[in-house]
Amino acid sequence: MRQPSSFVTLLCAALLALLVSACGGGGGGSSGSGSAANSSGTTSLSAGPTVTNTSPSPQVVAANAVRVTVDSGVSNVPNMPFVSVTICVPGTTQCQTIDHMLVDTGSWGVRVFASQLPASMTLPQQKDGSGNLVAECMQFFDGYTWGSVKLADLQIAGEKAASLPIQVIDPNYASLPSDCANYGASRNTPGTLQANGILGIGVFKHDCGANCVQQAVAGTYYGCNGTACTSIPLAEALQVANPIPYFATDNNGSMLSLPTVSGGAQSVSGQLVFGIGTQSNNSLGSAQVIGVSPSNGTFTTVQNGTTYSNSILDSGSTGLFFQTNALPACASPNSAYYCPVSTQSLSAMIQGVNGTTSAVNFSVGNATAISQTYSGDSALPLLAGPAFVTSSIFDWGLPFFYGRNVYAAVEQQATPGGTGPYVAY
Repeated sequence: MRQPSSFVTLLCAALLALLVSACGGGGGGSSGSGSAANSSGTTSLSAGPTVTNTSPSPQVVAANAVRVTVDSGVSNVPNMPFVSVTICVPGTTQCQTIDHMLVDTGSWGVRVFASQLPASMTLPQQKDGSGNLVAECMQFFDGYTWGSVKLADLQIAGEKAASLPIQVIDPNYASLPSDCANYGASRNTPGTLQANGILGIGVFKHDCGANCVQQAVAGTYYGCNGTACTSIPLAEALQVANPIPYFATDNNGSMLSLPTVSGGAQSVSGQLVFGIGTQSNNSLGSAQVIGVSPSNGTFTTVQNGTTYSNSILDSGSTGLFFQTNALPACASPNSAYYCPVSTQSLSAMIQGVNGTTSAVNFSVGNATAISQTYSGDSALPLLAGPAFVTSSIFDWGLPFFYGRNVYAAVEQQATPGGTGPYVAY
């Protein structure tokens, strides 16, 4: 589920920029005059109920864990969880640590910008079985990233994935194929992506998988000779990869743990813990295991009588995105968000492909009022909207993660909750 699984990551770039510019921020949006935080037209917004019922227990950062921060980031876009990742030339100590990499449980694969790597740092170029230099167009709902596929040793916390295929985003690499450019806006700079890269750690091992093995898929992988690039099939082992299954240990999944946020917070800090049931700090405990489709990673959400058959848990999405007639959209330019008169306490039923059902309570606030009342805050748990999602999608973005331990089990990997893929919380 290449495009649908990854479009949610970029909603922050396409949509939250509108919200940020509306409240006077500078994050990537139009340069219109925003509402001042303390203007007489500001609508008061009570904190309302928190998004979730329980908070994860505080944990010491262990060797299999890394600190996650939701902060102002690259472009002052809220609800973006970041970590630092170290990229090395394989088998050497020639390394570069890149901060503000987006933690994305809704995609799979590591993507860094060429501009974030020293000019002296030469990563080996990935080649296919015919010796073609491999490049990739990563499709998002509202745009794309383009660049070469290279090999790197990835280090994060005490974990290492050796000679991992990653995408090095570079708008100047070779010649951009027209069928890649057709996917909308270029997200080939940190400013347009709103991050210095992406750490895609969802439930699959590779970013295209079996779909790209037998035949060339337009707008995906390319073999380049000089500046000319031609669409090609690519073996899974050569594709841009989720690093977790390539760790020596703690390689069956991850747990993202963030504190509860009520109303808003300037920044919050949590942890990304690698492995599920492999150490004392990543036990499943009483978490509910939600089986997801082995072909596209989705489950079902039923909310207010509507069934959303393509639902996902996605830390790379900056809000809860779903279509409903029960909530009014905000006035332009924030029509991608909901603006109920008062904070709404809602509920939904999540249904896994394994038959597990789970009731979830959540709240939706007035996005325009939020932008004014919590101006400058990076953690905003009440954001939701119709965005660009279709009627079958319920995108449980980062607000779902506040106050929970959320697990993503990688396909074909054994865990105490069964073999992946699944999500749990």
